[in-house]
Amino acid sequence: MSCLRVLLCIIFPPLAVYDQGCGSILIVFLLTCLGGIPGIIGALVILNKQK
Repeated sequence: MSCLRVLLCIIFPPLAVYDQGCGSILIVFLLTCLGGIPGIIGALVILNKQK
């Protein structure tokens, strides 16, 4: 996980997971709508699982 991806997770989480698939983008977008912190955590978890 690069520093740019972590910065994108903080600024706009759905943009950070754009290459993980439509489902990931939708989940992170919904979490971001519920509150900023859940979206950030969701994006970081999805990116952390990436190898």
